[in-house]
Amino acid sequence: MAQGSLPWLFFGVSGRVGRVAYFLAGLFLAIIQAFLLYRFTLVPEGTSASQFWAMLFSAAVLVSIWSNVALGIKRLHDFDKPGLLAVSLFIPIISIMAFVLLCFVPGTPGPNRYGQGPDRPT
Repeated sequence: MAQGSLPWLFFGVSGRVGRVAYFLAGLFLAIIQAFLLYRFTLVPEGTSASQFWAMLFSAAVLVSIWSNVALGIKRLHDFDKPGLLAVSLFIPIISIMAFVLLCFVPGTPGPNRYGQGPDRPT
């Protein structure tokens, strides 16, 4: 996967990602999930349309779980921390604090062992 591409952003675990890209990618995933859930709630229960939207929502949730883990790993790499710490994003109270830190605290300036610094505004 080419670093900097959309598949790399959402599914790759190597390299680094900045605060803005992390936040916007997470927001994009949340909007997709919210839209699919909204569509699911509009159709009558037990219909084939209901099953379709439920399956689509379930697939989106599974894809977004991996995408959020991949984003968290790359964001941790920006702090020069191992990606294994992304497991903390599954612990309820810690995940909220970790998300806020990953969104607002700047990463390591310049290159680190995970690559060059991501493009970010100064």
